[in-house]
Amino acid sequence: MNRKRYTDEKIVALLHQAEVELTQGKRVDEICRSLEISSQSYYRWRSEYGGLKLEQARRMKDLERENGQLKRALAELTLDKQILKEALEGNSKPRTLGSVCRAVAAKA
Repeated sequence: MNRKRYTDEKIVALLHQAEVELTQGKRVDEICRSLEISSQSYYRWRSEYGGLKLEQARRMKDLERENGQLKRALAELTLDKQILKEALEGNSKPRTLGSVCRAVAAKA
């Protein structure tokens, strides 16, 4: 079975349609079959997007993307700080990048 990628807009629309059908008395498995999605996708989307409007879902995805970028920037800065700190301490034994990464990960 081919995997489909749904946009945030499509997911919110499908969840809204499923909610309408649920109020009409249909069962979840029937709704998922008519929407051509798995029940696992339905429940995962409902936990992630449940009750969100389209703009809220877009904003949430934008914030998640920005948060990932900030985490990567923080990791790079922490690594740079660790390297500079060791250089200032004047360690007699030069360290490889891998050992510095392990040292940073151990402190986190």
